[in-house]
Amino acid sequence: MALYSNYSRYYIAVDCIIFGYDILEKDLKLLLIKRKMQPARGKWSLAGGFVKQNENLDEAAARVLLNLTGLSGVYLEQSWTYGDPERDPGARVFSVSYSALIKIQDINRELKESNGAHWQSMSNLPGLIFDHDEMVMKALTDLQMHIKIKPIGFELLPEKFTLVQLQNLYEVIHQRPIDKRNFRKKILSMNLLEKLDEKERETSRKGAWYYRFKRERYEKFRKMGFYFDLDVY
Repeated sequence: MALYSNYSRYYIAVDCIIFGYDILEKDLKLLLIKRKMQPARGKWSLAGGFVKQNENLDEAAARVLLNLTGLSGVYLEQSWTYGDPERDPGARVFSVSYSALIKIQDINRELKESNGAHWQSMSNLPGLIFDHDEMVMKALTDLQMHIKIKPIGFELLPEKFTLVQLQNLYEVIHQRPIDKRNFRKKILSMNLLEKLDEKERETSRKGAWYYRFKRERYEKFRKMGFYFDLDVY
């Protein structure tokens, strides 16, 4: 006799909320797909799938992300669990959402197109299936909180960036303006950025210096008790 045979069986799924930042358009975007199965076939959806027998939740989310974008080893963090009995009309499904931060330019375009994935602006999202809208809003709220206390914003930027581009990112995520002097003073005082001997000249004649994030320095500081704090609002 199988253990737990007197209890109902349910499905476990993962859904990936994949954020990307368009540095030229100064726009936070979400990678969405058109659902290929019923129910809600053809509707806009987060990328997701059922957890396989031989994998844990993190592995399932990483698999979904890899299959859609070709990327691995990127920022991927468990966000929330959704279990309303009526959330999926197809069956009783529990879903664990994951937030991913990727550099738009790093994505495998052929893989993205073959999966029918599209970047959609967070300022103009289409209606999503089931409770995916709720998942996205929860993930955005978490991102707004975490970006103040962790250097995860750099996951969305190219390797080299200007301070203006960095500030633009924070303003887009928080959906509010930031005082330029306070922002620059705070981020530079952490000694986590390396100033490069190169300027960005596409948007201004004078040009702005490029910087890059010193990840190894952050890890060293963190082990020494360093606390990242970019709450400048």
